[in-house]
Amino acid sequence: MFPVALSVTIFFIISCNEISDKTTSTSILVEDSLQYVGREACKSCHEKEFLLFEGSDHDKAMDIADSTTVLGDFNDITFRHVGVESRFFRKNGDFFVFTEGPEGKMAEYKVEYVFGVRPLQQYLVAFPGGRYQCLPLCWDARPKKEGGQRWFHIYGDEKIPHTDFLYWTRIMQNWNYMCAECHSTNLKKGFDPATDSYHTTWSEIDVSCEACHGPGSAHVSWAEEAARHSANQEPDNMGLAIRLKDPEKGTWVYKPSSNVAVRTVKRDGRRTLETCARCHARRSTIHEDYVFGQSFLDTHRPSLLEDNLYFPDGQIQDEVYVYASFLQSKMYHKGVICSDCHDPHSLKVYVQGNALCYRCHLPDVYGSKSHHFHKDNSTGALCVECHMPERSYMQVDPRRDHSMRSPRPDLSLRLSTPNACTKCHQSLTVPSNWSDQMASDYFYKWYGMKDRGTHYGETFWKARRGYPEALPELIRLASDTAIPDMVRSTAYQYLSGYQDPSIYSAITSGVADPDPLIRFGAFEGGENITEAQKTSLYRNLLRDSVRLIRTMAARNMPQNAVQQLNGAEKTLYGKVFEEYMETEMVNSDHPFSWMNIGNYYLDRGDFEEAEKAYRRAILIEPYLPVSYINLTDLYRRIKMDARGEETLKQALVYNPGSGDVHHSLGLLLIRNNRTDEGIEHLKQAAELSQQNTRYAYVYGVALFSTGAQTDAIIYLENARKTDPFDRDILFALVSYYGEMGQLEKAVAIAEELAEYYPADQTYREVVNQLRALQNQIP
Repeated sequence: MFPVALSVTIFFIISCNEISDKTTSTSILVEDSLQYVGREACKSCHEKEFLLFEGSDHDKAMDIADSTTVLGDFNDITFRHVGVESRFFRKNGDFFVFTEGPEGKMAEYKVEYVFGVRPLQQYLVAFPGGRYQCLPLCWDARPKKEGGQRWFHIYGDEKIPHTDFLYWTRIMQNWNYMCAECHSTNLKKGFDPATDSYHTTWSEIDVSCEACHGPGSAHVSWAEEAARHSANQEPDNMGLAIRLKDPEKGTWVYKPSSNVAVRTVKRDGRRTLETCARCHARRSTIHEDYVFGQSFLDTHRPSLLEDNLYFPDGQIQDEVYVYASFLQSKMYHKGVICSDCHDPHSLKVYVQGNALCYRCHLPDVYGSKSHHFHKDNSTGALCVECHMPERSYMQVDPRRDHSMRSPRPDLSLRLSTPNACTKCHQSLTVPSNWSDQMASDYFYKWYGMKDRGTHYGETFWKARRGYPEALPELIRLASDTAIPDMVRSTAYQYLSGYQDPSIYSAITSGVADPDPLIRFGAFEGGENITEAQKTSLYRNLLRDSVRLIRTMAARNMPQNAVQQLNGAEKTLYGKVFEEYMETEMVNSDHPFSWMNIGNYYLDRGDFEEAEKAYRRAILIEPYLPVSYINLTDLYRRIKMDARGEETLKQALVYNPGSGDVHHSLGLLLIRNNRTDEGIEHLKQAAELSQQNTRYAYVYGVALFSTGAQTDAIIYLENARKTDPFDRDILFALVSYYGEMGQLEKAVAIAEELAEYYPADQTYREVVNQLRALQNQIP
C-alpha cells in the first residue's frame, strides 16, 4: 500500500471462491486493473517451470479431500492416544474421523481438505461460522522403513485437554487464522467481528505462480502483445507485479587465491527474500492487501531473535521458519538468496549433499579432513550437519537452521545452547557420548581459537535477564553496521528492558535508519524513554513509508502530546491511528488483538473501553490466562481488587494449572493483607511454573518476610539449581544467610555473584563488607 499521505489504492473484488467451493479458477481484480489469472495462463509460455512446480510442496500445500489427495489410511483404522480412541473411516466416498471434539465429547467429523503432503499430512474439518480447524491427528507420510505410514498426534504423548487454548477446536488450531494465508494464493481471511464469522476467499487453493509473482493479468497482456509484434514496446518489467530476476545478471566466481566464490556484481536480495518471508518467517499479519515489491513490514510484523523463539545465540528453538535465521548468516550478507540453493519452482536444492556447498566453497579446502576432522563420507563430513543442524517440529518434520553458523560448544557451556557437535555425538547413530566441555576442548584443539571475542548471544543472554552490564553491549551491537541487521534490530529491541539516559541517543539513531527492520527494533527498544522523547521521535515516524512503523508511532504517541499537535499533525495522526486500529482488526478473531486494544485504552485512561476489549478477548478464548491477568490489572488501577480477585478465580476455573494466574492472585491477596492465602497461591505458581525462577524468588521472599526463614532458604537453594546464575535468587540468599549470621555461606554465594558478573561492582563491595564483618567476629 502507499503511504497515508498519498491516495489509497481502491481494491475491487469481482468474484472469488469461498473455502467451501471446489472450483479453483477465479479472477480477483486488485490494485487498479491487475487480475489473478490462474496457473493455466502461465503454462504455455513457462512449461519448464510449470513441470517443476507440479508435485512440489507449494503445489500440494492444500487440496480438496478426495481419493487422489488423501494419503492417510481411512480403512476403518483405530488410533489410541492418551486414553482417546479415534477411528478413521470412509462413508459414501468421503473421509471421516470419529474423535474427541469440543468439550471433550466424541463425535464424527468429515474431512473437507488436506493440508500439506510431506513429511506429514494434516486434515481440515468444517465448523460453524466459516471456521476450519486442523485435526491433531496427522498422517506420517514418510516411507515405512523411516517410521512412517502411520497415524500420530501432533503433540506426541502430551495430553492437550479441551480446556487448553491449544486444543484442536480452539483459535490456535484454526485454519483461517493460523494457516490459511501461507497455503493458498491471494487469500483473504474475511473475518467479521460483528457476526463472529469468516468469509474466507482465495484465487487458487494452493501456493501457485501468482503467490510469488503477483497478479499476472498485465504480464499475460504483455506476452500476447509481444507475440503479435516483433518489437516489444512494453516497459522493462514486462507487466509483472514484481520482477524477481537479477537485473544485473551477476554470477558467482572464484577470484585468484580465494577459497570462497564472490558475486561479480553486488546484489541486494531483499526483494526476493521478503517475497519468501511472507510465509517463511515467524510473523503476524497487520494488513491483508499485500503489494508485491513493497516492504515486508508494510503488511507483516516479524519476530526478532526473541526469548522462547530462539536460543540466546540465535539458533532456532521454537517453530520459527527461516527468515530471521537466514538474516543472521554470512551467506545473506555476501549476496546469497534463497534461489541460489533452492530451485524456486520445485523448491528442491539444486544438487544433493556437499556438492551444493562446493558450488561456492572450494572442496579441496572445505571438503578436506583438515577442515572437518571427520572420516570422509561420514555424517561428520557433511557440511549441513555442522553448519545447519536440524531441529524437529510437528514430531516428524526435521528442519535445518538457516543461520549457517559455525558450531560453538564453548557457548553451550555458558549459555546452555545446543551445538552441532554434541547433538551428533549424543545421538543413537554415534556411539561416543560427548559433553559440551569435551566438544569445546576438541574445537579449540582443532581450530586453535581460544579467544573468539564476545558473541552477541552472550549479550542477549544477559539482556533477557535484565543484567545491567548488557546495556552498553546492546548499544554497541545496535550501532555496529558490520553485523547482521537482524542482530542489530534485536539488540535495539532488548533496550526496552532498561531505563538509562544513554538509550535515547541510540534509539534516535535507530529510528532514522534506512532499513525498516532496524527502525522496527529501535522503536520497540524505546519503551522506557521519556514521554517528551517519544513525542519528539514519533511525530516524524507518523510519516514513515512503512505501515508497521507509522502505526506503532500512532499507537504509542503520548496522549498529552496528541492534544498539543497542530492542525495538520493532528489530522495526520488521526489517519494513521485509524490505520493502527485496522491492523488490530485484521486479527480481531484472536484474543491478542483485543488485548492490544484494551492495553491502548488502559494507557489512555479509558477504563470502560479497556474493560470491553479485555472481556472480548476472554469471550473469544476463555482458556487463555493472560486476558484475565490484564483485566485484573485494570481493576487494580481503579482500586477494585475485589473484582480482580473474582476475575482471577474465574480464570482458575478454566485453567487451574496456570502458574501466571496463581502468581497474580497471590500478589493481589498479599496486597490486601490476606498474607497466608496469598503465599499459598505464590507457592502454587512457583511449583506449576518451575522454569520461571522469578516466581520461585517471589515465593522465597514472601516466606522469609513472614518468618519462615529456614523454609525460604531451602526453597531458594533448590530454585537456584534450575538457574544457577539468577542474580535475584543468589542475592536473596546472600542477604538471608547474612541476616541469620551464616556469614561463610553468604560470602561464598557473594563470591559467585562477583565472579559471574564482574562488571557489576556492587557484588564485589558486598563481598568486602561481608569479609569485614567476618573479621570483626572474635
